[in-house]
Amino acid sequence: QVQLVESGGGLVQAGGSLRLSCAASGSIFRFNAMGWYRQAPGQQRELVAVIIGLGGTHYPDSVKGRFTISRDNAKNTLYRQMNTLKPEDTDVYYCHGEGSGCWGQGTQVAVSS
Repeated sequence: QVQLVESGGGLVQAGGSLRLSCAASGSIFRFNAMGWYRQAPGQQRELVAVIIGLGGTHYPDSVKGRFTISRDNAKNTLYRQMNTLKPEDTDVYYCHGEGSGCWGQGTQVAVSS
């Protein structure tokens, strides 16, 4: 029912920053949690950030200190600030309403060395 559209990806030099956005067609408050995932060709999608409840966040060790996730309920938008980007961060990133089956179409992040 809720459509998610990611944007903000692109090509950036290592050490640079990007902010990914995920705009929802409806209220994202219906989701108890929302997350950002990455997926390489032939691989399963991997959680890289999640925001839960009233704003608690969780990050895998691989992105702690570099990436942050936030949510603007008034704008029905999920954000992912990506700092100090590394070439290994290159991938397609998707936003997701946890437990909802709702996924965005993905936005490409490419980090050059």
